[in-house]
Amino acid sequence: MRKMTRFPCTIMRGGTSKGVFLLEKDLPADPDLRERIILAVFGSPDIRQIDGLGGADSLTSKLAIISRSDAPGCDINYTFGAVGIDKPFVDFSANCGNISSAVGPYAIDKGFVKPIAPFTIVRIYNTNTKKMIYSKVPVKKGKVVSDGDYEIAGCPGTGARIELSFMEPAGATTGKLLPTGNVVDEVKLATGERYSVTIVDAGNPTAFVRADELHLTGDELPAVLDQDKAAQATLEAIRSKVGELMGIAVSQSLPKICFVAPARDFKTLTGKFVAKGEVDLLARLMAMGKMHKVFAITAAIPAAIAAILPGSVVNRMVGGGLPVAGETKILIGHPSGVIDLKVDARFDKGGPHIVSCTVGRTARKILDGRVFVSEKIYDSKR
Repeated sequence: MRKMTRFPCTIMRGGTSKGVFLLEKDLPADPDLRERIILAVFGSPDIRQIDGLGGADSLTSKLAIISRSDAPGCDINYTFGAVGIDKPFVDFSANCGNISSAVGPYAIDKGFVKPIAPFTIVRIYNTNTKKMIYSKVPVKKGKVVSDGDYEIAGCPGTGARIELSFMEPAGATTGKLLPTGNVVDEVKLATGERYSVTIVDAGNPTAFVRADELHLTGDELPAVLDQDKAAQATLEAIRSKVGELMGIAVSQSLPKICFVAPARDFKTLTGKFVAKGEVDLLARLMAMGKMHKVFAITAAIPAAIAAILPGSVVNRMVGGGLPVAGETKILIGHPSGVIDLKVDARFDKGGPHIVSCTVGRTARKILDGRVFVSEKIYDSKR
């Protein structure tokens, strides 16, 4: 491949995340060279990412690689990458639901999908999870509509609602909704401490543990948990044990871990008051060792599914009163507010079958242009 020092790129906000979108055809096939180019685009490793497009935050150091799909029933192939900030890595082991919400608008804007008013359905194949996502994008006069009155917690202002449906989300990593076959497992740490966990593989495989077992309340904000090194270490130790139970290699991104608590009044990062009656439960997600400032969609999907699984850790937090079949709406309280999801489930003798999980998002294009990298990238070795 010839040396390229500039690459067409687009910066998109998707939900509560921001990412750099690159075309598959512009990147080299060699994985090592590809990673070096991506790191250079983002300015990593550097805690400020001062020499690239990264935003020096895990929510804004995200990558989407896009290509046209020739597969029946599919329009776009989409690969997500979590780009390290102070460490040189690109983690392709998981998907990001928020960045997924920007893929549909991007595909229409780039001419991969013909715009049809008032809504265009973009059929997206996510290569990380090997699952389909249907994105219902508002369109007017042949253009994507970005402005609207729909508000999502964790993002200022409002936008046009994009309806994102994750189809048949179960078993993206292990092939099973419940990787161990159990609704609840017990994890024993080297310290002798024992914790009850529910592990759900949907969206991204996520383990749920009770906040009170960690001596937490569930309404903590990131700054508080950042100071609680003991709780962080315990959560990471549980995450490692969960990986063993699942039989997967523990990466920067997978499995995810989340602690949950019953609904209660709480305040968000911005000081907004959320009443107990506005949520079904409280949940706090860890991302690369720190508390997520919002709540990843790909962790909200397994949380919502766990909420309707009788006897699960999450189901006990909601009092076990949610419907277990048909369409169920779940409201999750997180550090920035509330996220709502709709789970379409069927239960039979074979157990739960999750048809889809749907969530509303907003997205918009921020920049279209070219990003420059040094020619030395082609000659260097990490």
